[in-house]
Parts: sequence; structure tokens; C-alpha cells
Amino acid sequence: MIKTKLAISVVGLSLLTACQYGAEEDAQFLHESGNTINVQDRTDLYNEEGHTNLNNSKSANFGYVRHQKSGIAQDVTFTRTPGLDREQAANTISSLIVQLPNVEDVATLVTDEEVLVAYETDSDNRFETADQVKKTALSAVPRYYHVYVSDDVNMIQQIEAFSPLDSNSRDIDQILNKTIKEMLKSPQGRALNKGENANGEGYGEMNEELDDDMKDNYEKTRFKQKTKE
Repeated sequence: MIKTKLAISVVGLSLLTACQYGAEEDAQFLHESGNTINVQDRTDLYNEEGHTNLNNSKSANFGYVRHQKSGIAQDVTFTRTPGLDREQAANTISSLIVQLPNVEDVATLVTDEEVLVAYETDSDNRFETADQVKKTALSAVPRYYHVYVSDDVNMIQQIEAFSPLDSNSRDIDQILNKTIKEMLKSPQGRALNKGENANGEGYGEMNEELDDDMKDNYEKTRFKQKTKE
């Protein structure tokens, strides 16, 4: 009888330890709000030593995160909306563009819906360089952003003067629109598609209407594109 009780106690203790270990594993797997699943947290199951490449470089890894809707109505940690770090986005864009051929100096301003890029280049083909610069900037921001570029070196200092401002600054929209009109005097590259011009502006957008100058720029870009085709 004593042996039977002892055996049952050992089995129960083993199960309790296993459950506790499993709970700790799940806690690590679903960290913070309990709804975020990050494969890199389970390197023993998903990839050897946390890397999937031969060069042991994290920059070559895929990124994967899964979110499940929280069952807690007031789960603020889970419901917090991610925001764009505009300073980091500007740094990323400038860092990428300065690596393009014939681009020597780059200044990038990221607002709440526009990216202004002024750069210095010695390129013989301003249109092609502008197209590369524009597309590089577009690749680093959400799709609703409009991108304006200029190879007029004087624009570098002009957009630099806007760096202390923010979305709530007085008359900021009028100031930016005036600068954008100046930037549009420089090549902007190819139209993105049939519904958008080179800057990512399109007819029928829900968030804003294009003014006359921007519409003219849109038509001119489409005309040049059709002529080349």
C-alpha cells in the first residue's frame, strides 16, 4: 500500500513539474500581452542557434510575428497601434539613397504623409536618377505616402529648415505645399502606374484632393511616359 502511494506521488510530482515547465515555455513563447508569437523566441524548435543561414547573420533571416486578438477588452498593451518613427524612416531613406550611383549628398524629410528628398548628383540622366531616388524612398514608408524629389542642391537647406517642425506647426501644410511645388520643377521619374503619377498621387484618393498644379504634373508625367512607350 505504501509503495502504491509512493508511486502515485512520484507520478503526480512529475506531471506537476512538466506542466510548470510547459507553462514557462508558453510564457516565453507568448511574451508581454500573451498574444505575440515570435519565432525567434523558440530557436530550439525553429532554427539552429537562432539563425537560418550559413553566414550566421541576422540580416539574412526572415522575420515572422503572429498576433492573436486579445480576449481582454481593456488589454491596452495589445491594442496599442504601432507608429512610424519618422526620424528613423528619414535616416533609412537617406542611407539607402546615398548608396545609389551618382548620388553624393541626400537630405530627407518625413512628415505625416509626405517624403521630401533633396539630393546632389552628377548624373548625366537626371530623369533616371530621380526615378531611382523616388522608388528607394517609397520602399521605406507606408504606401499612402507621397514622395517628392529634387536634385536642386539648394533644396537641401530648405527642407533642413523644416526639421524642428511637426504636424501641428502653424501653416505647415501651406509651407510644405509651396516647397513641393518648387521640388516638382526637378525630374520626378516615371509614373508608378496608370492610376498614380510619379509621386504616388492618384485621382479618387479618399484622404485628399490634388490641387491644380499637382494634377498638371500628373498629366505631364503620363504624357511623357506614353511618348517613351
